[in-house]
Amino acid sequence: MAPGTEAYGLVEGAAIALDAGRIAWCGGGDDIPSHYAGWQHDDLEGRLVTPALIDCHTHIVFGGDRAREFEMRLQGASYEEVARAGGGIVSTVSATRRANEQELLNSALPRVDALLAEGVSMIEIKSGYGLDVDTELAMLRVARKIEAQRPVRVKTSFLGAHAVPADYKDKPDAYIDDVCIPALEKANAENLVDAVDGFCEGIAFMSAQIERVFEKAEELGLPVKLHAEQLSNLGGAKLAASHGALSADHLEYLDEAGVKSMADADTVAVILPGAFYTLRETQAPPIELFRKHKVAMAVATDCNPGSSPMTSLLLTMNMACTLFRMTPEEALAGATRNAAMALGLTDTGTVEAGKRADLAVWNAGHPAELAYRIGFNPLHSRIFAGVAQ
Repeated sequence: MAPGTEAYGLVEGAAIALDAGRIAWCGGGDDIPSHYAGWQHDDLEGRLVTPALIDCHTHIVFGGDRAREFEMRLQGASYEEVARAGGGIVSTVSATRRANEQELLNSALPRVDALLAEGVSMIEIKSGYGLDVDTELAMLRVARKIEAQRPVRVKTSFLGAHAVPADYKDKPDAYIDDVCIPALEKANAENLVDAVDGFCEGIAFMSAQIERVFEKAEELGLPVKLHAEQLSNLGGAKLAASHGALSADHLEYLDEAGVKSMADADTVAVILPGAFYTLRETQAPPIELFRKHKVAMAVATDCNPGSSPMTSLLLTMNMACTLFRMTPEEALAGATRNAAMALGLTDTGTVEAGKRADLAVWNAGHPAELAYRIGFNPLHSRIFAGVAQ
């Protein structure tokens, strides 16, 4: 799949030349430059090749599980009711604080492996289940360690403004001052942070509190992104766009003014159907408005223990199409090119000369098959930095 005039940028009978972990050339098989004639040749037997997939929004490092809350929601409790009863994010915080770094790594790796098995080469991983300085840093250290354990790239997001912990109940401003900003400063000093995130919602932080975190991020030279408009419209996406955010994520309650703000700032809309599905929400994100205002849409698993316990980006693509009426082409772009944009990356996400040779080879004849199938993995092989996995 490469940029072009055909749907998906699909080139039939194509060839790709790889050199030193990069794509050296790609195009029609009949147009291969003569100087590649003596290179090693691997016949992929007509299989589909796409950019390797990118999961641009995950909370994949955490302790414990929240299966009991799954039962509670099925019995009628809302996500907000669970959170206010001491469950939700706060319950995962307790389990994460009890775990050491090795335990967090051991529990995260199987989830990472599930994504790699579906052709993923890049994962964004957030903190946010520590909500104290030491555990926030521990989560980010574990996220960094994953790159040494598996053939995958990791981008980290500091999410200290994820929830107000029990020890700061009704004192969100004090939490921002005493914990969140000091943790961000220390994490940045250890080179653990690639971006700064927050949760702008009534059960988390208001826009004025998020803005203080963003101002610190900007002072440190870090890009920002935001969980916004998931349960209500508090103007989070507009705030994020005003700070040039890489992305605003969830967005079910976003209005047209917020969409326009994102369009003006080139802020990517990250669509997270797993949380919509798990929480049995009914208000879908404004896909038509994103199309109308030409806002790039990414899709991601939102892998987390509560609202989206999902480790399948292929299923995410299917859900984006089925639940939100995205097209299969939009879903694939959302898990490749636009996902790269949501992470501020320019060296991956498409198949073109100069990009990293991170590719997925599929037992499929057409790209639409990747979003069409449910519970079936057509991956033949994954190529990471030019090396077949």
